[in-house]
Amino acid sequence: MSGEQGGFARVVWIVLDSVGIGAMPDAAQFGDVGSDTLGNIAKKHRLRLPNLTRLGLANIKPLPGLSAVDQPAGAFGRCTLASPGKDTTTGHWEMAGIILEHPFPLYPHGFPSNLISEFEARIGRRTLGNKPASGTEIIQELGARHMETGWPIIYTSADSVFQVAAHEQVISLDELYRICEIARQMLKGPNEVGRVIARPFVGEPGNFKRTPNRHDYAVPPPHGMLLDCLAEAQVPVWAIGKISDIFLGRGITQSTKTVDNADGMQKTIASMREQQSGLIWVNLVDFDQQYGHRNDVKGYADALEAVDRWLPTLELAPDDLLILTADHGCDPTTPSTDHSREYTPLLLFGEHVQSGVDLGTRSTLADIGQTVAEIFGTRLGAGTSFLRQIQKGQINTATV
Repeated sequence: MSGEQGGFARVVWIVLDSVGIGAMPDAAQFGDVGSDTLGNIAKKHRLRLPNLTRLGLANIKPLPGLSAVDQPAGAFGRCTLASPGKDTTTGHWEMAGIILEHPFPLYPHGFPSNLISEFEARIGRRTLGNKPASGTEIIQELGARHMETGWPIIYTSADSVFQVAAHEQVISLDELYRICEIARQMLKGPNEVGRVIARPFVGEPGNFKRTPNRHDYAVPPPHGMLLDCLAEAQVPVWAIGKISDIFLGRGITQSTKTVDNADGMQKTIASMREQQSGLIWVNLVDFDQQYGHRNDVKGYADALEAVDRWLPTLELAPDDLLILTADHGCDPTTPSTDHSREYTPLLLFGEHVQSGVDLGTRSTLADIGQTVAEIFGTRLGAGTSFLRQIQKGQINTATV
């Protein structure tokens, strides 16, 4: 592995999926004026986030009920999403140094009929749905019909996704994954969606429940992104949650799927005990999947507080860098159930991190990836490293 820079041998990078921190200037183009995931939740629910606040969360911008601290324990700032979009793939790719010129296609009225006809011919089944919908709602609406016919449920959202829902006792997981692989092969050119997603569920009509056997089929990311560079530098990468799916496993030496945030937090601690150097990249998805898309303000607030309570249990080594950020917003307080075009928070902590450094508003999420690349002796084609701004000359004892 290449020599580490700035005194860091390991980076623990945690993406709080959809935890935005205020609308970006172009939010009107995305229908997201007034969106502010953290700020609006704080208006409706008294948040208790002492550890995130101590790191500098409320120093990024005023948040109701949370006070900025005079000397944050970490460095802080916020990131602009430079790519045209507000979805998982766009946000994570940008973190890895890929800034899109054109957005992935969206289907607010469902997919073209000729595309669906060809898809049905290839999979040998008719389909149900073909419209934008909440994943939990559409299986309640069409699940019984699906069980009667064996036809998979096709739906999309405000994101660039082609989702296929099927009951595990009606269409086996192997068959569902085969169906999704066919969709991924078909969706090219102008219809190249960011992700095809298998959405299996179980249960009976009126009581359907999605299972953890979801699988994402992402567009292959362009070469030269962060994980490619780390692989060339022989840097170990442990991916937790949906990170591996987003990057098709490229450059990842070990990956672990998660059931929910609690599982993701537990597996993060386990991975830290096993991997003493390199990158551990985590996505905690419940904020988005369970609460943002369902407009569940209390659930979202409770999940934020659970992560805050968990942070002090991280066994950070003296040469660790902890990064906390997000990929986009998903404000549960607005009428929309879609992602929102927001800045993302940026918090950094470790014994080698200079406390109280204000990194301001970064022009792109790629600045994070460029910083990680510099730590491990490599470089990306996009982003500006802030490593020199955050590193500390003398080591002090640090406690989250």
